[in-house]
Amino acid sequence: QVQLVESGGGAVPPGASLRLSCSASGEAFDKYIMGWFRQPPGKEREFIAAISWYGGSTEYADSVKGRFTIARDNAKNTVWLQMNNMIPEDTAVYYCAADHNGPIDRSAHSFDYWGQGTQVAVSS
Repeated sequence: QVQLVESGGGAVPPGASLRLSCSASGEAFDKYIMGWFRQPPGKEREFIAAISWYGGSTEYADSVKGRFTIARDNAKNTVWLQMNNMIPEDTAVYYCAADHNGPIDRSAHSFDYWGQGTQVAVSS
């Protein structure tokens, strides 16, 4: 098992940047594909980005491609989501998730472990 804790959320104006962090503990971090999802107010949880075990492959939702970057450091048991040029539609609770099986699957149900979420709000 792996335990996940997100941090770095907050309130920012449009055009700003935020970096979310997800720290993992428990089973070896490099056994997991890591992903970020978000749940906007009143909407379903949606896939944002995922990264393979050693970072060789990444995938992004079309809505964030070119603005968000996912990265990981297995030595630090941490995955990050760098969010640039943020827009109000990015407002959501952001979740970190771990998937024990490959390849990268954008479906939330394929991820085995989840963090508690961190709130991000983008408004002027």
